[in-house]
Amino acid sequence: MANIKSAIKRGKTNEKRRAQNAAFKSDLRTSVKSFEKQVEAKDVEAAKKSFLVATKKLDKASDKGLIHKNAANRQKSRLQRQLNGVQA
Repeated sequence: MANIKSAIKRGKTNEKRRAQNAAFKSDLRTSVKSFEKQVEAKDVEAAKKSFLVATKKLDKASDKGLIHKNAANRQKSRLQRQLNGVQA
């Protein structure tokens, strides 16, 4: 355990951010899975809405530095291909 006051504060902040990041990442994965479930069910309208939500969350995660920018773009591209396959 840290003895210096600033180190104690830093530890608390790090723990708070870690919890927030974990919650956001979990929510991100849930939105992607819900999109994939709707694609599997061939529900085009719901899939379009879920796609918008998932891409927005991916962009936000890459802006915050939770995932790499290229990883977010790769996932968005993969989701877009799935959506195009359902629409065709």
